[in-house]
Amino acid sequence: MIKEIKFTENALKQIKHLLSSKDNGSFFRIAIKGGGCSGFQYDFSFDKSQNEDDLRHENILIDKTSADLLKGSEVDFVKELIGDSFKINNPQSKSSCGCGVSFSL
Repeated sequence: MIKEIKFTENALKQIKHLLSSKDNGSFFRIAIKGGGCSGFQYDFSFDKSQNEDDLRHENILIDKTSADLLKGSEVDFVKELIGDSFKINNPQSKSSCGCGVSFSL
């Protein structure tokens, strides 16, 4: 269970909408990977299986390492002029790039 990460109503609605177009049993995965212009980047994908170290909230999966880096964060889905996207407000992030996908700790 993912306890220390909050999901806004908009994020949960969008995830549910995205999963409705996938096969039953699909999960929405949020992960942190190395890369991007600031050192780390958020990764959003679909997965068919849950790994042993995954934490789960409804049909959302986050691996343990990523969950530790996301502790205290809020996941939102926003519609802006530059496009619709998931945004993560991560209090552990020291800086981020202009697009909000890449950050440093």
